[in-house]
Amino acid sequence: MKILFAAGGTGGHINPALAAAGEIRKQYPDTKILFVGTAEKMESRLVPAAGFDFTTIKITGFQRKLTPANIIRNILTVFYILTSSMQARKIIKNFAPDVVVGFGGYVSGPVVRQAAKMGIKTAIHEQNAYPGVTNKTLAKQVDRVMLTVRQAEKYLEPKNPCTVTGLPVRGELLEADRDISRAELGIPDDAVLVLSMGGSLGARTVNEAMVNYIAERCENKKLYFIHAYGQYGSWVPDMLKQKGIEPSEHKNVVLREYIDDMARCMSAADIVIGRAGASTLSELQALSKASLLIPSPNVAENHQYHNAMALVENGAAVMIEEKELTQKKFNAELDRLTQSGELVQKLSHNAGAMAMPDAKKAIAEIIVSLTD
Repeated sequence: MKILFAAGGTGGHINPALAAAGEIRKQYPDTKILFVGTAEKMESRLVPAAGFDFTTIKITGFQRKLTPANIIRNILTVFYILTSSMQARKIIKNFAPDVVVGFGGYVSGPVVRQAAKMGIKTAIHEQNAYPGVTNKTLAKQVDRVMLTVRQAEKYLEPKNPCTVTGLPVRGELLEADRDISRAELGIPDDAVLVLSMGGSLGARTVNEAMVNYIAERCENKKLYFIHAYGQYGSWVPDMLKQKGIEPSEHKNVVLREYIDDMARCMSAADIVIGRAGASTLSELQALSKASLLIPSPNVAENHQYHNAMALVENGAAVMIEEKELTQKKFNAELDRLTQSGELVQKLSHNAGAMAMPDAKKAIAEIIVSLTD
């Protein structure tokens, strides 16, 4: 059995593909697996590190802001699009896969499309509640369409009915124990822990809202905060100090650039504040966490808004759109959560009800079924 995976660009595309590939390798050790990606993005590091064979094609996306430099990049993109099909065809012909699966990123389009033209079984997985342009097109051509949430189906015109598989969540998150995590972090049993973050780079709006909230509420010793300010948020500790709060003097306030023990922190948390990437939301569901979501508006097709709405419509999260975010509104919503155990319990229960802990197995089964 030979399976070709096409995934690239971000961890949101690559990690689910690696999880599915790992599950297939676990169940069928003799399977030959090859990943196709780009040399410049993180797949070139993550895929080989996971122990899978990796090859590349040259492809980029269009730049929306038309500066002189971006116009040149867009001209190159047109050239890469024209040549990527030939590159994909060569890879497919040499590897001779039984199935080709796309998990998103620019690379998925030409690889999956070419495989379909060559009569090879194909599948795609859409991580977001609002599908990207590439998957909208591919859905009409591939044999199987897998979705993280059912809401995505209404935006597609698939050749065959879609299957909701969920999105794989890292094993350490599924295995984390809330009581053990809180003990390790020093969080009292009767305290409310708020975990907040804006991604690895940091989100200024989330950082500013949390700094102001922490400054006003940190004297409440029943409230604990772990806030990750990100690579571009190094100003956060100084901003708190300017407001008269020395973080080191408040044991209930922990500031970090990045959370490298997410399983511990998220399992310990009562309320999680952050963006609405597909992976993050799947983790919230898997751990049954109440959340206040502030979707990033700076993403394709505003897909984080649609991701967040999938939870909001199920009574599993509270959302504030960034364009409507004021400190007053943020404080009111977070106060409502920190002061109402009943509301947090309701959101947590509904988030957990949306979880699909066997996502990687479901995805692996569908892929393998196409080899019959």
